[in-house]
Amino acid sequence: MSRPLCVLVGAPGAGKSTVGQLLAQAYGVPFRDTDADIEAAAGKPISDIFIDEGEPHFRALESAAVAAALAEHEGVLALGGGAILAEANRDLLAGHTVVYLSVELSDAVARTGLSQGRPLLALNPRATLRFLLDQRRPLYEQVATFTVATDGRTPEEITAELVELLKG
Repeated sequence: MSRPLCVLVGAPGAGKSTVGQLLAQAYGVPFRDTDADIEAAAGKPISDIFIDEGEPHFRALESAAVAAALAEHEGVLALGGGAILAEANRDLLAGHTVVYLSVELSDAVARTGLSQGRPLLALNPRATLRFLLDQRRPLYEQVATFTVATDGRTPEEITAELVELLKG
């Protein structure tokens, strides 16, 4: 059975995709993002899945994508920001090296641009993002092997810290 080198979790704007790709390059391993897996399997963007089938359907697809990726991927794996909401997904993370990329509201807002393509941020994005950060932080901390603050730091600085942490 394969296992990821590490699994990145965190809120929208934490840098999971950007840092994940840099970390994978540093180790010479593949990068995988469960959000991309879901879009490929569904044949449409996540925002369309939310609109067409609803969040419960998306979360079911997400849980299947998380289970598959944890079982078969050997590189750096990034999970969607809400993947840790499902207890089954949190249970699957036990025994894996999980890095929580923490981000505060101001940096998350700057990085996401309160962007389209993030269905949960469609209405009142700043308030929603604040709620998501507050709601999910304890769950990210629960599954984390390491927590790395990303605020005010470049992706390269964060990646360098991760390389050092993962050596241990």
